[in-house]
Amino acid sequence: MALYDLVIRNSKIVDGTGSPWFRGDIGVKNGKIDYVGKLPADVNSTETIDANGQVLSPGFIDCHCHSDFLLFRDSIMVSKLKQGVTTQMIGPCGLSAAPIKTEKAEMLDKYAGFIKAGANPDYNWQSFGDYLDALEKLQLGTNIGAFVGQGTIRLNVMGFDPRKPGKEEIEEMRQLVKDAMAQGAFGMSSGLIYPPGVYSEPEELVEAAKALREYNGIYLSHIRNESDNVVKAVEELINVAEKAGIACQIHHHKVCGKKNWGLVNDTVKLVEEARRRGVDMTIDQYPYYAASTTLRAILPPWIQEGGIAKVVKRLQDPVLREKVIKDVKNEGDWENYLHQSGGPKGILVVYTPATPEYEGKNLEEIGAMTGKDPIEAALDIIVLNNGSDNACYFMMSEDDIKDVMKNPLVMIGSDSIPVAPGAKCHPRTNGTFPRVLGKYVREEGTLTLEDAVRKMTSFPAARFNMQYKGLIREGMDADLVLFNPDIIIDGASFEDPFKDPVGINHVIVNGQIVIKESKFTGKTPGKVMRRS
Repeated sequence: MALYDLVIRNSKIVDGTGSPWFRGDIGVKNGKIDYVGKLPADVNSTETIDANGQVLSPGFIDCHCHSDFLLFRDSIMVSKLKQGVTTQMIGPCGLSAAPIKTEKAEMLDKYAGFIKAGANPDYNWQSFGDYLDALEKLQLGTNIGAFVGQGTIRLNVMGFDPRKPGKEEIEEMRQLVKDAMAQGAFGMSSGLIYPPGVYSEPEELVEAAKALREYNGIYLSHIRNESDNVVKAVEELINVAEKAGIACQIHHHKVCGKKNWGLVNDTVKLVEEARRRGVDMTIDQYPYYAASTTLRAILPPWIQEGGIAKVVKRLQDPVLREKVIKDVKNEGDWENYLHQSGGPKGILVVYTPATPEYEGKNLEEIGAMTGKDPIEAALDIIVLNNGSDNACYFMMSEDDIKDVMKNPLVMIGSDSIPVAPGAKCHPRTNGTFPRVLGKYVREEGTLTLEDAVRKMTSFPAARFNMQYKGLIREGMDADLVLFNPDIIIDGASFEDPFKDPVGINHVIVNGQIVIKESKFTGKTPGKVMRRS
């Protein structure tokens, strides 16, 4: 009988702590790392990999991805595995697939829109625990952990009603969060530029977040503004966390709009100052200068009340449409993605299933194609696609990306938004982790190799209380990545977002090889994780 199920020899071990690499071997048994050190030459193993001096690191933890619905269409997600991702954290930005009352399932389905990525879930769950049970029945390529979405919670209680909640509604929302935490959620997320989260005032967020306290859960937020009022938005998050007495994290931190570039220095200082006075606060980030979300991000908040069906109806009213166009062209006091992207040319349409001829073109080009004002053309796209669309917004600065990334309080998350078969997506979906290691470590020296690996492994594992993830250490789960640091790089681009990365040779999930010589092996050892 073999002593080990898997032995990996002759590797440069980057163990996830941030400490310098060291040469060594590891032995894997029953899905766990059983030995780290120098193994005898004749040790017995079912399978052996000779690393030939390549880097062996813990599996990458994608702390921010929107795979909640896609898993029911593509539970394996080979594109994640090929990046070295062994664990996905889903349910960010206020949108989770659960909990959901039966009578609100259709509303949630429309709200999810393009994030469903061609999946048609039957919503045979109601509670958060039921949803995790449904995931456990799938053949998973990666491990899955989940946050509960504050937007989903509010939708259950108030739909898309923009008013302040009453006392009983506040209590119901708090109880739903508490139930989700008891059933295995790792924390609560919010998306404060998206309905219905956009209608939530800080006091409401504080009350919902208080439910996290007894579970030591974290509150993660797509903050209310990432451009002109980004400093104020970060201050709001700090105040919510401080009043609720909980840990918090800024989702995909960035500053949008050229006139605002450099404000990341102010926002990061705010985080550091908050920590000095006892607020447990961190940041996640993706390594790209373009964001990605629905075209509704260019619309003023007033037209988004009531959900997508009402938005589409309003956009078909000539009087209201004219008012929308006027509001979009004037910056106003809301976060206007059109202006932050430098105009129509800075918005690339990537997913419009009812109008595929527009995919891969910017709004200026689409305006020329249709003979219409680009904003008018964008409104047509929203209507024709019933709000199920996606676009990339070129709004950020490369210098800002590096300044944020260098901070030790920052971890890496893709914010990957999947798309339906045949549609294009943001390259972060398929390139985030090798991009950090290739561009920002090897090519530009923004991070050391050891620090980059820490931001992708032990840091998120510790942050979210995943006790057996994120480190190469005896007794830890055998989630591992073997890669060549001299050639690793992302292949995905805005022109070809599905191109595979280079340099990731082997990926192991729970002790089983899922990627071998850069090819999927067919194994599906991923597990659903519940916060304990």
